[in-house]
This record gives sequence, C-alpha cells and structure tokens, in this order.
Amino acid sequence: MRKILFLTIITFISAGSLLAQKSALRDSKRSLGRDDFNEARTLIQQAAQNPETANDPETWKIMGDIGNKVFDNERTKAMLGQDANDKVMYDGLMESYAPYLKADSLAQLPDEKGRVRNRVRGDIASILQANHPFYINGGVYYNDQGNYSKAADFFEVYWNIPTLPLFEKPESTFSLDSTYQTIKYYAIITAIQAEQHERALAMLKRATSEPFIENSSYQESDLYELMASEYINLGDSAKYLETLYAGAEKFPKSKYFIPNLVNVFIRDGQTDKAIEYLEQAIANDPSNACDLNSVKGALLAERGDYEGAEAEYNKALSQDPNCERALEALAVNYILQAQNIKEASIQITDRQQQVANDEKAVKLYQASLVPLEKYAELLKSRNANESEKQSALLKLRNVYYNLSNMGIDKSKEMEAVEKELNLN
Repeated sequence: MRKILFLTIITFISAGSLLAQKSALRDSKRSLGRDDFNEARTLIQQAAQNPETANDPETWKIMGDIGNKVFDNERTKAMLGQDANDKVMYDGLMESYAPYLKADSLAQLPDEKGRVRNRVRGDIASILQANHPFYINGGVYYNDQGNYSKAADFFEVYWNIPTLPLFEKPESTFSLDSTYQTIKYYAIITAIQAEQHERALAMLKRATSEPFIENSSYQESDLYELMASEYINLGDSAKYLETLYAGAEKFPKSKYFIPNLVNVFIRDGQTDKAIEYLEQAIANDPSNACDLNSVKGALLAERGDYEGAEAEYNKALSQDPNCERALEALAVNYILQAQNIKEASIQITDRQQQVANDEKAVKLYQASLVPLEKYAELLKSRNANESEKQSALLKLRNVYYNLSNMGIDKSKEMEAVEKELNLN
C-alpha cells in the first residue's frame, strides 16, 4: 500500500512539474503577445533549462519568436518613418536564428514509434526565408560600427540560411545570385578584419568548395589569394606554398600566385625553379613583360649570364620603353660588367691587354648611361621618393666618375649630379 502511494506521489509530482513548465511556455507566449520581452525571455529561459521542457521544440520555437518579434516591431517603426533602434532590431534578428534551428532539429527527432512529426518547420522556414535579406543589413550595420566580428556573424548567417535542411530546394526558394556570392566575400573579409584568422580560413575553404557565381565585386582567384594570406597570418608556410601551387594551376594568368612562388624559390635559392615558373608566367601573361622579364633578367645576371639578362631587359623595354625596373636593371647590368673588366685588368701586366679592357669598360659604362639617365628623369617626372632618386643619382655619379677617369670627360655632368645630391 505504501509502495503504491509512494509511486502515486512521484507520478503526481512529475506531472505537476511538467504542468508547471508547460504553464511557463504559455505564460511566455502571453508575455510575448503583450510585447513584454523581458518577462517572455525570463520565462522561456526557465523552460529551456528545465529537463521537462528543454528538449521540447516549442520551447525553442518561442525563444526564436521573441527575437523575431523584437526585430519585426523595430522594422515596422522604420517602415512607418518612426524612430527605430537599429541595434535592438538587428540583435533581435540574430537572437531568433539559433533557437529556430534548435527547434527544427529537435522536431526532426523520431518519436517512440519512429515517426517524425515536425510541426514547427513550416513556420520557421517561412520566417527565415522572409528575414533572409535583412541579415545583410545587420552585417552592414555592425560593419559601420566597427564591430567586424558581429558583422561577420550576420553575413555568415545570410550565407548559411539557403543551405539549411529546412529548405529542400534552396535554388527555387532563394535567389542564389551574384549578391549571394558577394556576401560570402563580406563574411570572410569582416572575419579577417576581426583578426579571426582560423574562422576566416574555414570560410575560405567552404567558399572554394562551393560553386562560384560570377559577380562584380571579386574574382574566384581572390579567394585563393586570401587563403594564402591567411596561412601566412597563421604561420603555416607549408599550406601557404600548397595554396600558391593550387592557385597557379587553377589561375595561370593571375599576377599573384606564380610571382609569389617565384619569390619563394628566390628566397630559398632555387634559381632554376624560379626561372622555370617565370617562363610559364611570361607565356601566360606576355603583357606583363616589364615585371616578369625584368625579374628573369635579374636572376640570369645573378648567375653571371649578362648577355641573357640584357636580352630579357630589352624584351621588357620593347613592350614598355618606360619600364623603370628594366631601365635601372639594364644600366646596372652594363656597370657590373664594366667593373668586372676593370678589376680583372688589375691582375694583367700586358699593357696592350689593359688598353683593350679599358676600351671595353668605357663602352659598357657609356651603354649604361642611356637607360640610367632616362630612369633618373622618369623618377623626377613622377616625383618619386627621395631614396629612389638618390639611388639613381649615385649610380650616375659613379658612371660619370669612372668615364672621366678613363679619358671621357663627364665632369660637367658629374658636377650637376653632385649638386642635386648636395655633395658640393
């Protein structure tokens, strides 16, 4: 008899507890209907924390409805030309999102008979579809506030919604157009601005795994460039190099991947590999001779192949006669050869050979003046910084000085350069 009574009491207490929590759900709904959001939040939080109702889809549906009602109220004010609180509006919008997803996921769980009766999905899907564009506005709002992490949250939710299991055919429910692709980029950029590099990298991996939609804001290759940059930020040089290889293969005409690969090879002393990739870059983008052929020329000169280097610099200049990089490098190419000849002459006792060497050196110094003087003038005309101009003038002074000492009077030119350098 006592055992039966004890069980009856337990059952009564359990039923009473469940009734109390169901009452909390009803009271939360009533508070929501009165727009008493603080009370509604307090009551629904109690239900969310109680084991009796924590796994009830209705609990989380109401929690989402509270945020959505806050958002709707402020949006209605804005539509009517009344003062609306943007922060409250967008915070309410975000407040609705996670609870709605939890409500739907709980409602998808099968009952004791293995049946799935999701009574909340239709309503939630309808609300999320209607609210979808406003997550862009929320992202823009927080971006303008300088809160890049929250901006990224909004942009990412906009990105996420069409991929949710609530929507069986997102392509017919949403406009997965260039705007959708652009917002993915905004999500990534704001995460980077927030210095959330791991998060940004995860977004980039996701974006590159999804179909790319052409848009006016950025190119598909930009995603790979950002990925490479994020690996640098995270100090992962192996993944950085791997991304450069992938980008170079996928986007051979990009001016980012192959040049950066070349820089890595140069830094690591792999000149042959650097030249190999430069030749590929030149073939893919012959219009960029000023940069690419100039770099190849520098690598050849470094090997002592001055003739090969000169040919590359001239290729650059044939395409762009004002290519500063090639003009300076060509001049230096001649100067280095002249200096090498002069140094070699010191060891020679044969006077006739010395004279012949001096003649070669003079010709090389004179040849250097044409590109070097033009380079110096170009720097002046574009008002380059002082260090660039001084570097060019010092090279000119060196050539004028050597020529003057070798029987070619350049004293006037040297005096003018020294005046510009404030050496007089």
